[in-house]
Amino acid sequence: MKVQEIKKMATAMGIKAGKMKKTELIWAIQLKEGNTPCFQQDTSGSCLQMDCCWRDDCLTSP
Repeated sequence: MKVQEIKKMATAMGIKAGKMKKTELIWAIQLKEGNTPCFQQDTSGSCLQMDCCWRDDCLTSP
């Protein structure tokens, strides 16, 4: 997902995106949803969150 799309999503949730980077935005969204801010934190590639909407980006981003 592109940063502009993520910013729109964040703004709709009441998050002030400002100059946040993609990862920071996703963490803020995860927290707002009541989830653990785990985007790009699993270095082993063994994430068990199969229904996460960030999964593809998370596992393929450097």
